[in-house]
Amino acid sequence: MTEGGTSLFTIILYIIAMGLLFFSFLKNKQKTKMALEKAWKSFENILPQFLSILIIIGIMLALLNPEMISGLVGRQSGWSGIVIASVIGSITLIPGFVAFPLAAALLKSGAGLMQLAVFISTLMMVGVVTIPVEIKYFGKKVAILRNGLAFVFSYIVAIVMGVALK
Repeated sequence: MTEGGTSLFTIILYIIAMGLLFFSFLKNKQKTKMALEKAWKSFENILPQFLSILIIIGIMLALLNPEMISGLVGRQSGWSGIVIASVIGSITLIPGFVAFPLAAALLKSGAGLMQLAVFISTLMMVGVVTIPVEIKYFGKKVAILRNGLAFVFSYIVAIVMGVALK
């Protein structure tokens, strides 16, 4: 790690990305400019959601002190903490690029690994909020089966993580 907390691997990835961008620019300036414009538009579309979620996370972390987080979903919270984390993950609609930094912040605040594993797994795989759309396109049976299996699999992931990272 460097002083700023950026790993050498991250720096290497940035250098590779910049090199490939430069190569692309040399090969076809117009396509590269168009790709960068599309990337900027995508960034502008994601930014409001990203900022609102970061604000919510900031408020949550300000209101919930480390002791409270540790009590609800800490390692010592056991199965009740795992159930709480799985229910919150199942009903919350947060994109992955926000979920992982949130999990890192919760880990630093005292959340347990199994609880975070089930939270992230249910967050990514179970869609209580989106189940009406799934039912519309895939049918009730498939939507419920997929979400139910994803919920069960999230517990398996949590157990494996708990055993593997002890």
